[in-house]
Amino acid sequence: MDLLTLTPAGLYCSQADFYVDPWQPVARAVVTHAHGDHLTPGSGAYLVARPGAELARARLPEGTSVDGAAYGERRSLNGVQLSLHPAGHILGSAQVRIEYRGEVWVVSGDYKLEPDRTCAPFETLRCHGFVTECTFGLPVYRWLPQTEVFDSINSWWRDNQARGRATLLLGYALGKAQRLLAGLDATIGPICTHGAMDRMTGLYREAGVPLPETIPVSSLPARHDWTRTIILAPPGAEATPWARRFGDAATGFASGWMQVRGNRRRQALDRGFALSDHVDWPGLLATIEATGATTVWATHGFTAPLVRFLTERGLEARAISTRYEGEREEPVES
Repeated sequence: MDLLTLTPAGLYCSQADFYVDPWQPVARAVVTHAHGDHLTPGSGAYLVARPGAELARARLPEGTSVDGAAYGERRSLNGVQLSLHPAGHILGSAQVRIEYRGEVWVVSGDYKLEPDRTCAPFETLRCHGFVTECTFGLPVYRWLPQTEVFDSINSWWRDNQARGRATLLLGYALGKAQRLLAGLDATIGPICTHGAMDRMTGLYREAGVPLPETIPVSSLPARHDWTRTIILAPPGAEATPWARRFGDAATGFASGWMQVRGNRRRQALDRGFALSDHVDWPGLLATIEATGATTVWATHGFTAPLVRFLTERGLEARAISTRYEGEREEPVES
């Protein structure tokens, strides 16, 4: 019998009676990180990695029971050894390690391999069964080093200044926004933020993550000169009345989806920057090999190509369904 089973509420460990990233309310939820496609409200109690506990509390109803465990801390539940380990995705993101009678399973959540300054780096865990995301599980997705991507973003910002245009850079409000802030060259000019990013950025700062000074857009007058400024905002904000104050702003989007040029054209962007907080195709294969897992369950993304690739190489692989196939953003207000 597998340590984990897929139920209508999500992945379930019956021996210890808990769910991992359930998409329905359950009695006990172990959650990999605070993005909306992994953190569903309504459960009786939540266990998360301690660095991400405040993010989880901020995104759950007031009064929700949220317990934070240190990375590597072992908890015993009816003979099952449970621990959380860094996933390198966002602040507090974790892989869930489950061990029972010598059998080890790991649920990766979302993860990336290249370290950055905003979260603990990914930790490779040996296991028999590995549940992996494959958001970018196609060979076309191969990331450049993030230093090269940030050099491109900062050069684009300077070029826009020289042309007298404001710079509007889109990225997800939790995780991506803070990683962008950590990589921007604050000597170029002021950095302003959409209100959707301010609370999460504040929690990163409270957790000790060093980020440059930012100015809320709402604190500046309507006739402010934005031409030296880079403005960070969530996707969709550029299509709201909120963005009109910036005039003829150059618009870019930082996301792994920008690896495919057609995605940039469809969104009518000036620039797309392939900066992802998820593992790319080579990293996905390297991680699976490093775990030593003989059984791999693929979820969240391009599951079929990955399962086919692994099966052809002798692994026991299958796709498992999930209610959500990508990060859910907070609603964008104007």
